[in-house]
Amino acid sequence: MKAPIDKKILTGDLTSRLEKLGTVLPAPPTPLGAYVESSDTGNLLFLTGMLPVVNHKLAISGRLGDNLSVKEGQEAARIASLNALAVAKHHLGTLERLKKLVKLTVLIVTTEQFVDHPAVADGASNLFVQIFGPEAGHTRSVIGVQSLPIGAPVIVDCIFEIKPA
Repeated sequence: MKAPIDKKILTGDLTSRLEKLGTVLPAPPTPLGAYVESSDTGNLLFLTGMLPVVNHKLAISGRLGDNLSVKEGQEAARIASLNALAVAKHHLGTLERLKKLVKLTVLIVTTEQFVDHPAVADGASNLFVQIFGPEAGHTRSVIGVQSLPIGAPVIVDCIFEIKPA
């Protein structure tokens, strides 16, 4: 289900759009292993898979189709997406260099019977559409998996187009 877009939100820069949504970015998460959270080349910014972590702790854990509802999965995807924006801002120095989300991949821990993957991933997609606008669009892959690091129910993986510094 697509979130309704308030045209008033789509005015101004990305920072003011987040403010209009009543959203504050968290501190960027730190890597859990031997890698960096972000890397850019040319006009693309690649982010590592983001977890639904708040204050260095997993905010939501579990398995979709077992002990988590679609709504809880959407919230986990939204939290992970906010972490992605926080990492992008940290890497670029500002959100204003983000031109658009190009590709979104959402990994979801599910039971074998779970089939509502797209609805869970909409927790991430809807946030990005609210920020960048529906005309920016993004491609998306949604994949069900057996497990993810630290017991996370979702990982959000983003590739952004960026403006030159």
